Amino acid sequence: MASAYLQRIGVAVPDHDIHEKFVQFAEDMLLDSRAKALFRRLASKVGIQHRYSCLGSTQASSEDVPNAFEVYGAGNIPTTRRRMDIFERCAPLLLQQALDHLALTQDELSHVRHVIVTCCTGLYAPGLDFAILDHLRLPASTERTFIGFMGCYAAMNALRTARHIVRSNPKDAVLVVSLELCSLHFHPTQDMNDVLSFLLFADGCSAALVGSESIGLEMREFTTLQIEQSRDCITWRIGDLGFDMYLSSQVPRQICEGMKQYAADLNNGHHIELWAVHPGGRAILDSVETGLGLDPNALAASRTILNEYGNMSSATIMFVLQLLMRSAKSHQSGCAMSFGPGLTAEVMRFYVP
Repeated sequence: MASAYLQRIGVAVPDHDIHEKFVQFAEDMLLDSRAKALFRRLASKVGIQHRYSCLGSTQASSEDVPNAFEVYGAGNIPTTRRRMDIFERCAPLLLQQALDHLALTQDELSHVRHVIVTCCTGLYAPGLDFAILDHLRLPASTERTFIGFMGCYAAMNALRTARHIVRSNPKDAVLVVSLELCSLHFHPTQDMNDVLSFLLFADGCSAALVGSESIGLEMREFTTLQIEQSRDCITWRIGDLGFDMYLSSQVPRQICEGMKQYAADLNNGHHIELWAVHPGGRAILDSVETGLGLDPNALAASRTILNEYGNMSSATIMFVLQLLMRSAKSHQSGCAMSFGPGLTAEVMRFYVP
């Protein structure tokens, strides 16, 4: 059976760097002085310098780019419908940028028979899959798959699906797109767990080409690991005022324990030189490093993406993989890993040809 390769990745983020402005906004929002002090201390240790949002961070606005002051102004909590209206306006613009950065040739486009989209932060139909076909002028017969509401590990499920397709139909190529507008789901709150969650998330999009030509990263094996007694540690539900994330403070500890149990199986017979771990937050990366007993520099690529972009949900692991691909050397073996609701880890072993 043919092998499948993650051949190339293009990424894009919106123009508006909101991290510093959000830190100040969130501190002003908190009413309790002790909560303010705690938030300030934790914000300084989060390991993020930049995060980007589809919402403008100045008073200026346009038809395509609403500003955060308008959306989240004093006394204004937008409904879920209002947030989805903004998603439908902004998501295709970011999608087009990522596709343009992927820079598919006409020959590559002629082999794309399948499009897979992952997203858990916005829904509409006909949706992003049709927007991809229109922007790239792909045939209407192109097969489309949407993987929705699976959270931060969804891109791994998309890559696994793409691998199945290419191994079954080696002449076909698959376009995998992960797009998330996490910043649309902020809401004013005095709950510190919610505020700290909002401190991590950002907007971003990746577009990747998967095919049978031996370039990029060979996707060799996928594994799903469900961490015991952690089903409710991460939840994601649709509410009246946006989508509601619950991120338990126990997640890092649970991941660390899960990695300790999994370490022997992961390393059995495999010398892993490249690590691409979803940077859900600095504590998540620290937990993986500790649980697997990794060298302090092993997760450098993940920490760089966290610092420069924050947590973009399903798109984030693709940013990490793109960064690794720039310096990867022939015959190196690697492991990619993302975490999400369940509490579940989706794992991919890969090889540089």
